[in-house]
Formats: sequence, structure tokens, C-alpha cells
Amino acid sequence: MRIFTNGLILKEQTIFENDKLLTVFTASSGIIRCFAKGVKRVKNKNASGLQTLCYSRLTIYEGRDKYIIDEAEPIEIFYGLRSDLGRLALAQYFCELSMHTVPENSPSEDILSLLLNSLYVLANDKKPQTMVKAVFEMRFISLSGYMPDIVCCDRCKCYESDTMHFLLQEGKLLCDNCYDGGYDSLPLSRSALSAVRYCILSEPKRIYSFSLTGEALHQFADCAESYVQRHTEHSCKSLDFYRKMQGMG
Repeated sequence: MRIFTNGLILKEQTIFENDKLLTVFTASSGIIRCFAKGVKRVKNKNASGLQTLCYSRLTIYEGRDKYIIDEAEPIEIFYGLRSDLGRLALAQYFCELSMHTVPENSPSEDILSLLLNSLYVLANDKKPQTMVKAVFEMRFISLSGYMPDIVCCDRCKCYESDTMHFLLQEGKLLCDNCYDGGYDSLPLSRSALSAVRYCILSEPKRIYSFSLTGEALHQFADCAESYVQRHTEHSCKSLDFYRKMQGMG
């Protein structure tokens, strides 16, 4: 049986001399592993569409126990990611997080759409990398089944105070009056909390339609990364590399 679908190449591994084993995030089947035969040959017609971080139209043969890519035509190659090592490392982190968290062979169109949107914003340098990373992480973990309760204080139900405390394990908020310590938590100013609420609850195509700077952005970024790490329990090597690149910048 043949499958006609679009897919983002998350990872590639060389098999033998000219073949590849690809991890592909497809629109129809979620994350799958596919063989691409002869794709490393110089004149192979599919080579340009089967690079890591390339979004392509794919024709895939589905066998009894494996997928084989017959044809690939690039839709978006995200050239801007390849011109900057920091952006490339951050994009690879998004892919690694997806591969670790999203179940294989399970359609996840919302997460694929988020990933493509984030790669576009990152490749075109439309927002600061710190903000792109935080928005992706918070929206991603919410779509993955860990949406925090960010409507109001979990105890007194007040909407916000000057500082709200985000409980990392519980995914809940406590206001200044109700917070009495004893939790693994991070503080959020009014602006930082608004950013968390916006990126979780806004329309998918508008998640980057806001601005944030200074301490509020740092709080938002710390909260998003810490919450993802707490609930995925995975240490991404690509995130370590991205941090290294930021330290060298």
C-alpha cells in the first residue's frame, strides 16, 4: 500500500553506503521510521527532500514491517536555520523533544503544525530565540497532555496578584497570599503569566503574536523549560548543545 502525505524529516541515519533510515513526522501517521534507498547518491532525485529539517511531499510504501520512501519533493527547506548554529541547534532540540514525547504511528497534527510554525518563525528570525523556545515548549507540553491550570489561584481563585507562583509538579498557580513555600515552584510576574496564558490558550496561528522582554521573558522561559523537563523526564543532548552555543555567543 502507498501513502501520499507531507512530512518533516526529524532525523537521518546512514545505512550502508547510500541508504538512510529517516525519522519522519507525517501529517497522516504521526512519527514513523522510513528507509530511503540510494538517497545518498549524488544524482538521486529524492536527496533534496530527505534532509533533516526539510518538510516534503512524500510517497511512502507501507510494507508488513517497514516503510520505504519512494518519492520526496521539498515544500520548505528552512534555509534560515542552516545559516546560524544557534538557530539550528534550537530547531534540533524541538525535533528531539518531539521524537521523545510523541508516540510513534499516532497522528498528532496539532504538534506537527506547532513544530512547523515554530521552525518558520525561527528560520526567518521573526522573534528572539528565547521567546520562540519558551512558546514552543509551553504549547508543546500542553498539547502532549500536561496542560497546566493557569486560570487562577488554586486556593482562593483570584485571577492574579503581583506575583503568582507556578507549581512545576502540579501545574497549578498560587497567589502571593496563598503561597506558603514547600513547593517546587517558579515566580511569574503579571506580564510573564499573561505570556504563559496566551501561548497555551490562543489560536494556533497566533501563538507568536505578542512581545515580551526583560525579566518577564526570563521568567516565562525558565517556567516553560522547567515544566517541560519535569514532565518529559528527558535530558535532550540538543538542548545542552544549544546552551553551549548561547554561552559562546
